[in-house]
Amino acid sequence: MRFLLRPGWIAFVVAVLAFAVACYTLLAPWQFDRESERSAQSRAIATADATPAVGFDTLVPPGTAIGADDQWRRVTLAGTFDRAAETLVRLRVVDGAPAFEVLTPLRLTDGRTVVVNRGSVPAADRGAVPGYAAAPAGPVTVEGRLRLDETDPQGRPPLVENGTRQVYVSDSRSVAAATGLTPVEGVVVLEAGQPGVLDPIPVEPVGGGAPFSNFSYALQWLTFGAVALVALVLFIRLELLQRSGKREKAGSLRDQLSGRDGFGDEPVPADRADDSAPGTTRDAAAGSGPGSG
Repeated sequence: MRFLLRPGWIAFVVAVLAFAVACYTLLAPWQFDRESERSAQSRAIATADATPAVGFDTLVPPGTAIGADDQWRRVTLAGTFDRAAETLVRLRVVDGAPAFEVLTPLRLTDGRTVVVNRGSVPAADRGAVPGYAAAPAGPVTVEGRLRLDETDPQGRPPLVENGTRQVYVSDSRSVAAATGLTPVEGVVVLEAGQPGVLDPIPVEPVGGGAPFSNFSYALQWLTFGAVALVALVLFIRLELLQRSGKREKAGSLRDQLSGRDGFGDEPVPADRADDSAPGTTRDAAAGSGPGSG
């Protein structure tokens, strides 16, 4: 087993053990957590679907923000779209194609401003902003679902491209930074058939549409960790067998060489004595002495 102390074997063993530990302590638990989140969101969506829409004030009173417990709930809002503050969410993908989401602030009758996601529009050639229907002018009453703000992991600031205000996530804070407004934290996503809706954003939990659940992915990571450990044991055993075979082969070769050269421990039989050795009986019998002939 001393071969395990070689640098190459040390690096290999450390890498396999690190991978197995990551599978059991990071990757599998992460997928289990996502599965729990997915299940919780599915239950919340089902509950929201079975609950009639209520006024926005009922779930989000003045001075409060959209809360996690109310996400997916359906609400009604009355107010006027602020078309001048409209902002697009860039780098979206809908049905496998580039798209934009359209965020249009709605000024409520109580004076507050709520960011409304009117849906998506497919991007034009080379990702350009396409033409799309404007939000209705004048007072409207719409119905939508409460959603929490998304967070851009890279913290990218808003930008203006070809005269269009754009952000990277559906986020009231990004709209506030881009427009100078102070909207309620959170977003309301319009339902199909509502005034001003474009292509409605689908209602689905985290990872919706994936062919396998996060639970199955977690089991796969557990399996990968076990396979890595089993493979490590097999590699070590294979190395031991190879080294044992080499030692046996070397010993057999030494035995063969020893017997052929006469250096072994076996005594040489008398009848195999070297006939050419001087002074032997066989030499005398042959009359090879000085007086012969």
